Amino acid sequence: MEHNSLTFKIASEPEEMEQIYKLNYETFVDEIPQHQQNEDHRLIDKFDSENTYIIAKDEGEVIGMIAVRGNRPFSLDYKLDDLDNYLPSHAKPCEIRLLSVKGNYRKTRVFFQLVNKLVSYCLDKNYNMALISGTDRQIKLYKKIGFEPFGPMVGTTGAMFQPMYLTEEKFETSTKAFTRLMKQKKKPLKRMNFLPGPVEVKKEVEFAFGKTAISHRSDEFSKEMKAVRAKLCDLVNANNVQIVIGTGTLANDLVGAQLKKLPGKGLVLANGEFGYRLIEHAERLGLQYYKLAKQWNEWISIDEIEDFLRTYDDINWIWTVHCETSTGYLYDLNRIIEVSKKYELKVCLDACSSVGIVPIDLKDVYLASTVSGKGLSSYPGLAIVFHQEAIEPNKELPRYLDLGQYANAESVPYTHSSNLLSALHKAIKHVDLENRHTLGNAAKRMLTDAGFRILGNEGSSPGILTITLPDFIASKKIGDRLKEKGVMISYESSYLMQRNWIQFAFMGDLTVKEIEAAVTIFKEVMDGCVERV
Repeated sequence: MEHNSLTFKIASEPEEMEQIYKLNYETFVDEIPQHQQNEDHRLIDKFDSENTYIIAKDEGEVIGMIAVRGNRPFSLDYKLDDLDNYLPSHAKPCEIRLLSVKGNYRKTRVFFQLVNKLVSYCLDKNYNMALISGTDRQIKLYKKIGFEPFGPMVGTTGAMFQPMYLTEEKFETSTKAFTRLMKQKKKPLKRMNFLPGPVEVKKEVEFAFGKTAISHRSDEFSKEMKAVRAKLCDLVNANNVQIVIGTGTLANDLVGAQLKKLPGKGLVLANGEFGYRLIEHAERLGLQYYKLAKQWNEWISIDEIEDFLRTYDDINWIWTVHCETSTGYLYDLNRIIEVSKKYELKVCLDACSSVGIVPIDLKDVYLASTVSGKGLSSYPGLAIVFHQEAIEPNKELPRYLDLGQYANAESVPYTHSSNLLSALHKAIKHVDLENRHTLGNAAKRMLTDAGFRILGNEGSSPGILTITLPDFIASKKIGDRLKEKGVMISYESSYLMQRNWIQFAFMGDLTVKEIEAAVTIFKEVMDGCVERV
């Protein structure tokens, strides 16, 4: 018999508990005469307040259950003298009780699925062994699952039980059916990618990347390079752009190398990891600069910037991130440009986490960097630099940092990748800023409604949400658990782990349905960790 409406969950509702008591009575009073009859036809287990009930439901009806508890003494402690003598020394046991499936569901996969859910629960709780008093009527079935008998039979005539235990290893290898279930548990059907990079790409992008590579000196490559550069300029209203094999770090070094040619000093803004990296870029390149640096996610107002410019009249350029990837903080570019025009400054921008995510107009920006991954939703590997003015080669710069060399050779002075270029070409055609905004806001609402604390305010980027976790729950543990369940988030960077933060990014090919599923899994993982604490 197939039942397509079955669900498996941990019991949480009062009506579910009431059905559990009825099923308990049907099984352990009417069917197995282990307890006395009563007028209510309800049987509440003596450990009910400590039990976690894993149930199977067919629409609204509870048709199967397993109770599990980790508190000692177990019921077997009362039935066997010195229970621990029968168990391996490394055992971290829990006890399974009240395993029951309604009669017309016993030849379906309900029992297998219940035990699969049970094993998942036990692994999440760090138990490595489950104990059971197996009825003598089903010992063959228990052994088939992987339970191993130990000690003498216990109970009374008509209700005899064999103490047994189950380990993860025995469960995984006991039957082909269970092995398949365990593989499904450990390998989710679909990975949900909420990383800021590498992001989830569309099938068309994947296909373009997989085409046979062609020479970067061919006419075909030159035509595609020209087309991609034109589309990039149209996307952000820029005059010029160069595409280089490399990362965002290289793109920022290319920008910094150009700043060396400008007279006077600059002002670098920083209130997060990547703003402080710009300061390091400036330091390593020997730039003359001031810095307006604050604590992470602390607001930097336009008034503060203007006060700084009034104080230091030798500033000729400003360099800042647009979106601070570490926090989601989004600088007000239009206001920065207004102030820069007032003081006749050149604006330089790290736009790696904003191009393709939010509307951005680079018409009045002197230099700006971005990458092929992240908001452009292609593969990482291409550094992109927009420039307002024509740039000539400069032999005082290292060859690879000379933006003029790229401009002079139409972005191809050296070996290039036709695969990365073709993938980027496809990806640009699918950039949808309105959809980014919708997805980001939907995610923010879902996470906030679920009780999570998100950094930032209404002016923050919709492309990346940074979540602060309580001190007693390690961000790495949460990230690891989510990864096991197929939800890929950003948490392994040292600057995130130091602050106990995690991040959901919405830069790849994602849907609202995937966000809903991820938030549900995230909440379950968090609830499980809180319970253990």
